[in-house]
Amino acid sequence: MIRINPDDLTQKENYKLLIGSIIPRPIALVTSVSSDGVLNIAPFSFFNIVASDPPIISVAVQRKEGAEKDTAQNIKYSKEAVVHIVDEDNVKDANQTAALLDHDQSELDRTNFHTLSSDTVAIPGLEESKVRFECELFDVHVIEREGRPVADLLLLEVKQYHFNDKVYDNGYVIKDELKAVSRLAGNDYAKIGDTFTIERPQK
Repeated sequence: MIRINPDDLTQKENYKLLIGSIIPRPIALVTSVSSDGVLNIAPFSFFNIVASDPPIISVAVQRKEGAEKDTAQNIKYSKEAVVHIVDEDNVKDANQTAALLDHDQSELDRTNFHTLSSDTVAIPGLEESKVRFECELFDVHVIEREGRPVADLLLLEVKQYHFNDKVYDNGYVIKDELKAVSRLAGNDYAKIGDTFTIERPQK
């Protein structure tokens, strides 16, 4: 085995090892709105489930030279967001939202997405998503290194689920209809692919 101490690596070197090893990663496509009313759309693969009671998901937003990204700034301001699951049908448009734009520009203009009103939050959702979660900010933790902020860990409580009819069946999500995609390293993505079942031990 090759032993590597992360303290001996740069941020970029650690990033490459982490995203190359922790695969596949689900992708959250997050809509938020700035204090000036600009709709922001951005994808994040540092994303997962935290709890089911209450239903809480996490999105980690990396900072650049200590500066907050629009998504973190917007959610801290409005206390709301809508999180969409990226799938085979919307991944190309989702990728377009990763472009670095000025604060007064919306990523929506780079895509074929259409917005629609939410039920419980003021943030619009994206019609082309098969699954979306309307969320309120539950908590935020600023991650620091040597006293310098490097990331914002956002904990979001799901207030409303939206499922396309094709992906929902009596309390279950049909993975073969959702066709979620995940991030690998570099520019690579992955489909669900082959699956297998292993029963959990009872004792």
